[in-house]
Amino acid sequence: MISKTLELELSAYNIGEKVKDLRSQRGLKLVELGEHTGLSAAMLSKIERGKLIPTLPTLMRIALVFSVGLDYFFGDQRKRYAFAIVRKGDRIKLPAGLDRKVVPFDFESLDYAALEPKIGSFLAHFRNVDDGKVPMHSHAGVEFIYLMSGRLELHWHGETHILEAGDSVYFDAGIDHGYRRLGKEETVGVVVTVPE
Repeated sequence: MISKTLELELSAYNIGEKVKDLRSQRGLKLVELGEHTGLSAAMLSKIERGKLIPTLPTLMRIALVFSVGLDYFFGDQRKRYAFAIVRKGDRIKLPAGLDRKVVPFDFESLDYAALEPKIGSFLAHFRNVDDGKVPMHSHAGVEFIYLMSGRLELHWHGETHILEAGDSVYFDAGIDHGYRRLGKEETVGVVVTVPE
């Protein structure tokens, strides 16, 4: 438990409000953010309402989902610029859908160091999931995938599409979609999402 003095100092950063703004900009519900972070919707709600000050590891989980650094929550708003370099050795590979039984891909954020990014970009390492168990999801905005290696089965709008290395696809992400690696070859793609 933190002291009243620390609580007062930390509340000046409006961390909860910033988390809520990020979630709203991406069109995510609390439950969906919980799926991506492994945190409960109840805990996230308390954070957003300022009833709970998150620990740094908890805040980092949230930051990784939105591709922002911790400085987003603590930095001087007046000194924010649209420039960031993410070094290969600094990226962390995380599973998509932490609470799902079937994880369709692992991802590495390519823009987590950018402050308030207008897009989400990540490197996706697609997994082979059983046919019929391809997890479907949707989110606000559009999505673009450039497949760098392997073969990928994309389910979108009730149809199945096969992508080969070098292919790309652009689609409305508000429509249910899901992915599945085909074969044993490593299947990696660059994914860019743009919220509306």
